[in-house]
Amino acid sequence: MTDPEKKPSEPGRARALLSTADFKLLRTALASHAKTTDDREELAKINALHHRLGTYS
Repeated sequence: MTDPEKKPSEPGRARALLSTADFKLLRTALASHAKTTDDREELAKINALHHRLGTYS
């Protein structure tokens, strides 16, 4: 049974999962990994992710 006078609770404020420093570190790690991979498909995925992470920092 629900209480008609009880207001539904509002969700709390969303907290960031990663900081700006985390994005920079991830980009650095991806750049390092990209230099060591010979798989063209993986390299394309790494480059795309590297680019997307750059838009957040």
